Amino acid sequence: MPETPEVDCDVVVLGLGPGGEHAAIKLARAGLDVIGIEDRLVGGECPYYGCVPSKMMIAAAHVIADVHKVARFGGTAHVDPDWGAVARRIRDEATDDWDDAVAVKRLEDNGARFVRGRGVLVGPGQVRVGGTTYAARKGVVLNTGTDPAAPPVEGLAGTPYWTNRDAVALTELPRSLVVLGGGPIGCEFAQVFARYGVEVTVVEVADRLIAVEEPEASALLEKAFADEGITVLTGASVSSVRHDESGFTLRVDQRDVVADKLLVAAGRQANLDHIGLDTVGLGEGLKVVETDERMRAGDKLWAVGDITGKGAYTHVSMYQAAVAVRDILGEDGPWADYRAVPHVTFTAPEIASVGLSEKAARDQGIDVAIGTGDLGARGWLAKEEGMIKLVADRERGVLVGGCVVSEAGGEIASFLEVAVHAEIPVATLLTMHFAYPTYHRALEHALKDIDLGSS
Repeated sequence: MPETPEVDCDVVVLGLGPGGEHAAIKLARAGLDVIGIEDRLVGGECPYYGCVPSKMMIAAAHVIADVHKVARFGGTAHVDPDWGAVARRIRDEATDDWDDAVAVKRLEDNGARFVRGRGVLVGPGQVRVGGTTYAARKGVVLNTGTDPAAPPVEGLAGTPYWTNRDAVALTELPRSLVVLGGGPIGCEFAQVFARYGVEVTVVEVADRLIAVEEPEASALLEKAFADEGITVLTGASVSSVRHDESGFTLRVDQRDVVADKLLVAAGRQANLDHIGLDTVGLGEGLKVVETDERMRAGDKLWAVGDITGKGAYTHVSMYQAAVAVRDILGEDGPWADYRAVPHVTFTAPEIASVGLSEKAARDQGIDVAIGTGDLGARGWLAKEEGMIKLVADRERGVLVGGCVVSEAGGEIASFLEVAVHAEIPVATLLTMHFAYPTYHRALEHALKDIDLGSS
């Protein structure tokens, strides 16, 4: 048997999603010989099927919805929604028609070498693609990402259901749609399509939408969906799915839910099977790859992104990549710290959270103090419902988490990111000026609502 050709380098980056691409470019710029390996699109889910195209859809849907508000504030307006305009923008401006040539050129222009193909670990610091082994002197950065998951519902696997990857590529919308999954992805798509005239039903197995968020946030989102005519079925049990020429039929709690199309948004699964984890001492069948604070996962191995289980967010992946790069280059920290990880669901209203929820904090044994408030004067002026919920550690007198439900939720949350990350005392935060009339001024009232007295 002929020997497998071997190519030497300093670092192999296996998987070029946001974190992998970032690591490859930074390491190449630092003078290392870097080989990036990807069998799909360089850049990963975010620019082609996730953050970028979905937020283009959301921005368009928000503008459509704003036109309908004109009568409430002083005037008249009419809008004719045109999905074709959205589809063209996604194809031309966001995804280059789902072509990664620009991303590959960016990678190579920064000094990295690129290999198209499916990489498999074959030992510490070694990755095989086809008949070639790439041997990395320093090691491998693993960033294989996730794929959409589908629940084990009878009949589902044999049907032409959509995932987020299909949804962002639509050129025409259906008359009706069932969204299976009421998490962030499902809720964002549900509202977008409803605002473009699609009859939407959301089916969620948990007892509320966005179940990972505070219950108060879920309640406000469910009210917003009801106001927009979106049907929400929570605590639902789906026993079967059928498809024929008339569309989809879901059997939900002894009733049939019928629609032209079905979008499955029921979570994601890590791409960790059959990539050779057993050859580097990790074993097979893993759900996540455990890492230390330097993103090390084993001998000559670092892992970043969704596969680490620290949050399936682009900003977490790139943050982790920066940590791994520092370690590979022999630099000092800072090392990975997840106390103040932010995440935003871009519905209307936005739901933005930072750090620990009330339940998570109590589960950790923290002596919890809660402060809440509505959007104050700005909410009244803009006629918008919303809320702020702050989670404090009574013993230390600092915030450990918070949730904001508001049109500007993601922006207001930046205040909470700083407060939680830097462990700024609540007493200090209360000495600040909060501009009037702004949404973020509502933070002052929620801070005042926190009782830091003895429990």
